[in-house]
Amino acid sequence: MFEQNFKNGIIEIRGQKIGLGESKLIKIPIDRLPTGTLIEIPVYIFNGDQLGPTILLQGGLHGDEVNSIELVRRMLIDKSYKIHRGCVIVVPLLNVFGFLNMSRDMHGKDVNRSFPGSKTGSLASRMAYYLMKEITNNVDFAIDFHTGGEQRNNFPQIRFTPEDEKGFQLASIFNAPFMFGSKLIPKSFRNQCYKNNIPVIVYEGGESLRLEEKAIQQGINGTLRVLKHFKMINKSIEIPKNTTSIHINKHKWVRAKVAGLFTSIVHNGEKVKKGQVLGHVMDTYGETNFSVKSPYNGYIIAKNNFPIINMGDALFHLGKP
Repeated sequence: MFEQNFKNGIIEIRGQKIGLGESKLIKIPIDRLPTGTLIEIPVYIFNGDQLGPTILLQGGLHGDEVNSIELVRRMLIDKSYKIHRGCVIVVPLLNVFGFLNMSRDMHGKDVNRSFPGSKTGSLASRMAYYLMKEITNNVDFAIDFHTGGEQRNNFPQIRFTPEDEKGFQLASIFNAPFMFGSKLIPKSFRNQCYKNNIPVIVYEGGESLRLEEKAIQQGINGTLRVLKHFKMINKSIEIPKNTTSIHINKHKWVRAKVAGLFTSIVHNGEKVKKGQVLGHVMDTYGETNFSVKSPYNGYIIAKNNFPIINMGDALFHLGKP
């Protein structure tokens, strides 16, 4: 593993220095509401008394992904970040404006398509800029927590950059139920970190504007596995065991060939066979009933929970080992 040249001797954010054995909450000012109310991003820094890796744990890059926010928040409350070695930088909620508006975006712009950002650009661009400049430059690697969007529920899974061997190793340590390589998206956080040689793995679990307990627990357990692997937390901490993560080599969305009302007859995470009926799309008057079938053997790694479907809408994300 990549245990060398660790960055946690002294962490500096917004001109404040956090030495070995210190913890601090720093609030980074971003902007003001039209009413004049200041909007800040709380950043928690837990620096151990021994040298080790510095890891960023980040939730709420998309404001409506409340599952990711709750996951990180709960670990804070449970004092899971009692760090003995290395440093953990925690951002429970990055996209404050999106969260306030229950929106993925920030004033119509996706922060995760705004990197590397600019200190004189849009609000999303400025947030991306300060995230990279003030926080990410301190870290050795990061876990970015997300959920599915638009009522698409992602079964707990880890995504890594295929070209990044360190990211693959981190994903294996996290050991979510599923893991697979995901292409870099231009101007995304993961893409910018890859350019800066910072491995990032993305945890996906649940859907937007919903809390899902199983996805939260899987995310917490995976994070603790990573912290424990690097000897950052007490070795006596017990973490529920998972079966070895299923490595998905091929994945595609099964899309609706007709419009109508959609019902699923399989569960998220379920193993399915080629030709198996996964659900039905029916017209509102009961005159037609179109069966949605699996194109190959694999696993349901995400599903659409919205019942009103147009032709071409994504219904099931199917993964093949």
